[in-house]
Amino acid sequence: MTPDQIEQFYARLSEAVAAPETELAYVNPYTLLVAVVLSAQSTDIGVNKATRALFEQVTTPAQMVALGEDALRRHIRTIGLFNTKAKNVIALSEMLVARHGGAVPNDRDALEALPGVGRKTANVVLNVAFGAETCAVDTHIFRVANRTGLAPGKTVLAVENGILARTPQRYRRHAHNWLILHGRYTCIARKPRCFACVVADLCDFSPKTPAM
Repeated sequence: MTPDQIEQFYARLSEAVAAPETELAYVNPYTLLVAVVLSAQSTDIGVNKATRALFEQVTTPAQMVALGEDALRRHIRTIGLFNTKAKNVIALSEMLVARHGGAVPNDRDALEALPGVGRKTANVVLNVAFGAETCAVDTHIFRVANRTGLAPGKTVLAVENGILARTPQRYRRHAHNWLILHGRYTCIARKPRCFACVVADLCDFSPKTPAM
C-alpha cells in the first residue's frame, strides 16, 4: 500500500467504527489484564462468559489472592489451559501487590515481568487501559497486515513495527482495535468477505472473494 492508500484505509475503517473498543469485558486495568491473560488461545466470548461472575466478586489483585487458585480455577474451568492460567493470574496478582501497590503499571518492562504476560498482552493493556499507541499483533492482525499489504512481515514483531511505522499518527491510538475487528469479522481467514469490505479496492489480496 502507498501512504495515500494507507490514509484511505484507516479513514474508511474509522468512518465505519469511530471509536473501536476491545470485545473483552473488564472493569478496570487490573481486570483487563486478567482478561487478556485468560484470552490466550481462547475466544473473547468464552473469556467473557467465564469472567462474568468472577469480576462481580474480584476487581483487585488483593481480592484475587484472597480468592485463591482453586476457586479461580473453578471460575475459569471452561477456558483452555485454565490450570496454567490460574497459576499465572494468582502469581501476577501477588506480584502486583508486592511490587506495585496493587496497581497495574503503565510500563512495558514492568508488565512483561509479570507471570503469563508477554509482549502482546502488554501491548493490549498499554493501549486499552492507558491509551498508548501500541499494536498487539494477534493472528487476525498478522493476517490483515500481510494480506492487505498494510505492513507485510514474516514475524509478529516485524508486523507490529511495520504497522506503527506506516500508520498515520492520528490513527495509531485505535489501529489495534480497527485491525483486529476487521480481521475477526471481514478479512477472515478462509473466505474473506471482500464483497462487504470497505477497503477492498485498496487491498493487495487477489482474487477477491465474491458474494455467495
